[in-house]
Amino acid sequence: MPEVTTNTAGWGLIAGNGRFPFLVLEGARSQGIDMAVIAIKEEASAELAQSAKRLHWVSLGELSKAIDLLHEEGVTQAVMAGQVKHNKIFSAIRPDWKLAKLLFSLPRKNTDALIGGVARVLQDEGIHLVDSTLFLKPLLPEPGVLTRRAPNEHETADIAYGHSVAHRIAGMDIGQTVVISDQACVAVEAMEGTDETISRAARLVNGKPLVVVKVSKPGQDMRFDVPVVGLPTVAQMRSSRATALAVDAGRTLLFDRDNLIAQADAAGIAIQAFAPEAAGAEPVGATGGSSNK
Repeated sequence: MPEVTTNTAGWGLIAGNGRFPFLVLEGARSQGIDMAVIAIKEEASAELAQSAKRLHWVSLGELSKAIDLLHEEGVTQAVMAGQVKHNKIFSAIRPDWKLAKLLFSLPRKNTDALIGGVARVLQDEGIHLVDSTLFLKPLLPEPGVLTRRAPNEHETADIAYGHSVAHRIAGMDIGQTVVISDQACVAVEAMEGTDETISRAARLVNGKPLVVVKVSKPGQDMRFDVPVVGLPTVAQMRSSRATALAVDAGRTLLFDRDNLIAQADAAGIAIQAFAPEAAGAEPVGATGGSSNK
């Protein structure tokens, strides 16, 4: 895999939904990098127009147009940031010939296969997709307890059980989150996302306390589908009586980190980051320093 270059020119951002694209733009700008942005119409925020000088909108199915725009902007290195809901791949959106060819070639349509396939197409076009956390390293937690309160004995047992389940689920690229109660798996994330998984678990247990375990995939490809926790997840946990959250250290982005931890403390939620399992410990796409080192 090509190394990330130190040149501040030739950078692009492929933007999905949420705050992720804005944080990448801010982080890149702090290092003197002005990114050209390819924003996905069905997902990205219209507010990107206030944050990006060079902004182009494409539909989710317009892979050829996106590549042409990246070439026009002189992009050779790109960051993919922001969720693109997996279920939209199965919606009425019509893929162009390049995306249709890619989809037809994939034996499976899971996240790794789909986005990994797009990454290979970009690479063939001379556009190197890099670690999506490259400009956001302070948002990746070190191992340890992040909140004032550590998980108690009961929560720790649920976390241990949840890890045993979540790593198997993540290894099959089904989801990255499980919700546990009394060492029983109440809910497993699939296409609906973390917050809805927590909400569904709460409906099933009818008021019993819950523990949330969110993991990275074995050999997590840091270029895409990196686990993310933000303020909405903490709010959902609070309303669902989820009292503890376990995440993978170094592979989970904590958006608005200080405020997130403050909100968790206010809700009495314990958050702990754990070193990823030794198997596949070196994530894909994590090599190479930041642009001005």
